[in-house]
Amino acid sequence: MVEGGIAKADKTEFTECWRTTWKTPYIMRLALSAGIGGLLFGYDTGVISGALLFIREDFDEVDKKTWLQSTIVSMAVAGAIVGAAVGGWINDKFGRRMSILIADVLFLIGAIVMAFAPAPWVIIVGRIFVGFGVGMASMTSPLYISEASPARIRGALVSTNGLLITGGQFFSYLINLAFVHTPGTWRWMLGVAGVPAIVQFVLMLSLPESPRWLYRKDRIAESRAILERIYPADEVEAEMLALKESVEAEKADEAIIGDSFSAKIKGAFGNPVVRRGLAAGITVQVAQQFVGINTVMYYSPSIVQFAGYASNKTAMALSLITSGLNAVGSIVSMMFVDRYGRRKLMIISMFGIITCLIILATVFSQAAIHAPKIDPMESRTFAPNATCPAYVPLAAENAPPSRWNCMKCLRSECGFCASGVQPYAPGACVVLSDDMKATCGSRGRTYFKDGCPSKFGFLAIVFLGLYIIVYAPGMGTVPWIVNSEIYPLRYRGVGGGIAAVSNWVSNLIVSESFLSLTHALGSSGTFLLFAGFSTIGLFFIWLLVPETKGLQFEEVEKLLEAGYKPSLLRRRNKKGKEVDTA
Repeated sequence: MVEGGIAKADKTEFTECWRTTWKTPYIMRLALSAGIGGLLFGYDTGVISGALLFIREDFDEVDKKTWLQSTIVSMAVAGAIVGAAVGGWINDKFGRRMSILIADVLFLIGAIVMAFAPAPWVIIVGRIFVGFGVGMASMTSPLYISEASPARIRGALVSTNGLLITGGQFFSYLINLAFVHTPGTWRWMLGVAGVPAIVQFVLMLSLPESPRWLYRKDRIAESRAILERIYPADEVEAEMLALKESVEAEKADEAIIGDSFSAKIKGAFGNPVVRRGLAAGITVQVAQQFVGINTVMYYSPSIVQFAGYASNKTAMALSLITSGLNAVGSIVSMMFVDRYGRRKLMIISMFGIITCLIILATVFSQAAIHAPKIDPMESRTFAPNATCPAYVPLAAENAPPSRWNCMKCLRSECGFCASGVQPYAPGACVVLSDDMKATCGSRGRTYFKDGCPSKFGFLAIVFLGLYIIVYAPGMGTVPWIVNSEIYPLRYRGVGGGIAAVSNWVSNLIVSESFLSLTHALGSSGTFLLFAGFSTIGLFFIWLLVPETKGLQFEEVEKLLEAGYKPSLLRRRNKKGKEVDTA
């Protein structure tokens, strides 16, 4: 996942972070308490992947309508778009701490509504409430940590929020696996999110507001009191002076461009430097989603079933690997992003993503071609009135041989009862129903309705893991780092907000359409489509996104003033030196 991001932090910063927080544990208490918002963010975006398998079993209409499955998943994203937008206003008006408390209440309401939902539409309502909380947490938690952290370890502490996001996703897969055999399965999976929300709410009640927000509201004495708990005594005056200068500069900028949101938007698009920054920032955020990452995070158990693993428990156990790799990749990114650069990491990541998606498309294509054949006699005699309606004419005794296989059977909205002799032998194409699944299971056979038994299934799992490995250190975290550096100071909030909304909207489009695409194009065609989108994204990253590694904010601004062009497109003079033609 993607959203939320991880701030840059080098090795020295981590060493200093450990030393400082050991001497002043109050700082880590602030960071971890606020960081629970990241944990909730990751948990609520990841838990639905496993819960959806059991929601489908409890509600036939959900099982039969892919658009309803997509809506259950994507409504949290739709809610996050609203939550992020409203959260910005709440942050400025009522403070970071209040925004986190409100997000916790929304998380808790959503968790309770989903846990006791009597119908699919109630689950959707609960997902919307959770989305509101996710949207607010995605922007507020890192902001609170950043403003309540000493400058020298700020990047490392903000990184804890990003780690907790991927850690929350990993935790959600463990919870899913833990409740597989528990009555109420998905209700427990979705309801557990209320527990950390309550914990964070209680912790935040005992913590202060952001010192920067307090100073901005002329509550200077309160701001100083908090800084005295964070900084050594000999550094407090310097920090107060820096805070005063920063807030005064911010107010001066607002006096020029206006304080209203519309004035800031107009000023941003009227400024060529900000426009170029937005072109780069929006490009990396949209590309992050259109490589298909959240289809993997939201639907990984379903994808594993597409690969031929019918058991819900097996599907969730295998998908746990993808979540774990995503968390590890976040740590790898923090280690290398300042060494090798943002642009290089993203481009390398995109090449790896495209390669893995093409291979996955090939694997799923071969799995479909070589799916087990249909046995006409078995399909005809398996059980009374059990034959798939679309296959009835082909199952007659005198019917000519058919080219039907398991995949053709599933695409006809029927089920496949695998051979009891060996998994890849011809099986029966039967009606799609829970009763038929039980009948098939009672004979010691496996019932498939999402994917077919395949010798290629393990390859899908391998390259799904490789996809995460190449995604997480590059496209997983770097787009958020780029968006924290690419805009001039006075437009950083507006620019980052516009780019974040583009990320959530892209997320919504991809997550809402994935199951419908797999139904229309098949798994192979869908992964190939994402490979095409990734290729387009790679081109625009190469064309529009400059390298910002090691540059001061002023240097980034000057780079954009000149107009960035990749070296291949820069005109050279007679001496072979590059000439800026912008």
